[in-house]
Amino acid sequence: MSSSSGTATRRPSQMFRNLNAKIASIPMILTALCVFLGGTVWTIVYSFTNSKLLPRLKFVGLDQYERLWSAPRWLTSIENLFVYGILSLIFSLVIGFLLAAMLDQKIRFEGVFRTIFLYPFALSFVVTGLTWQWILNPDFGVQHLVRSAGWESFTFNPLYDQQIVIYGILIAALWQGTGLIMCLMLAGLRGIDEDIWKAARVDGIPMWKTYLFIVIPMMRPVFITTLVIIASGIVRLYDLVVAQTSGGPGGASEVPAKYVYDYMFLAQNLGQGFAASTMMLLSVAIIVVPWAYLEFGGRKRG
Repeated sequence: MSSSSGTATRRPSQMFRNLNAKIASIPMILTALCVFLGGTVWTIVYSFTNSKLLPRLKFVGLDQYERLWSAPRWLTSIENLFVYGILSLIFSLVIGFLLAAMLDQKIRFEGVFRTIFLYPFALSFVVTGLTWQWILNPDFGVQHLVRSAGWESFTFNPLYDQQIVIYGILIAALWQGTGLIMCLMLAGLRGIDEDIWKAARVDGIPMWKTYLFIVIPMMRPVFITTLVIIASGIVRLYDLVVAQTSGGPGGASEVPAKYVYDYMFLAQNLGQGFAASTMMLLSVAIIVVPWAYLEFGGRKRG
């Protein structure tokens, strides 16, 4: 009797749990395999060919990659992406966390401030780029206003200086994206148990130590997710550059995504564009694989 009862209440095997949801996800899985995975393999294969206007399977080995890494324009784009990426990562996290920490103090008009900080993220990158192109224009932007106020020697025209043009693009990117980072951090802070704050106050732990040694370690999943979001935005940097500088002055603000677009659609050199795309794919893999391991591998092991 007990044996039959145990059989009747036995859980279904893992394969048949949530069967309806698994069946419903089949089209999405097939789309991912055919479109995304298939497109990725297709891009990698044709990066070893000398395809020009149209794809053709005439393999040339690593010639496209050798040409890519010997091109000054590509090296400049990699250098710009590295500088932009490091600074964007640091400033986005620091500014976003500080704003979230201030809003977490239950200040008045919190909703208003949260809306103001998040509003730029609702704008397209093109609108943001054009707006900051006007703001940083020396003829009627910040430089013009300061000089009109009496400081005649003041100079601030990053978009027209080859040495610092990438920092002008960084300013626009931080203005647009920091609000989203703030919201993610604020959600993480609101998830911290109130008893932890009370215990820290009872023990006399300074506020900054509470954040640094207690709160931030507890927000590890939020930080990992935020890092991936920021890093993916760094690799995809294109719209802001086109809207603000179009890669100028003198090619000083080139980035990999623009290099790919220009070679594939303007220079009609698909092989070179595919090689650059494959390098970008590799950079994305370097970001996603550690994240997947930390999020899923470590959790499974725990």
